[in-house]
Amino acid sequence: MPTTLTNAEKRDLKAQAQRLEPVVKLGHGGMSDAFIHSLDEALNQHGLVKMKFADFKEEKKTLAPQIAERTGSAIVMQVGNVAVFYRPKPEE
Repeated sequence: MPTTLTNAEKRDLKAQAQRLEPVVKLGHGGMSDAFIHSLDEALNQHGLVKMKFADFKEEKKTLAPQIAERTGSAIVMQVGNVAVFYRPKPEE
């Protein structure tokens, strides 16, 4: 189930995301299981992850919600060829 965020939470996460570099890139391999696994691992480790659309730039508006659904994350923002996803880190 995807994470839902309030407007205040989104605002705070957007501010945090400004200084992040993209950790994951969606390239020619597309939204493969390997891509989803690497984004899932990054979300587990960081919670807030910036992703870059290296390819599939025309489809980014439809792909981002699908990525969020498959990873159980929320889209914090999507600007240009970059999207930011958030999912709370699992408790250890």
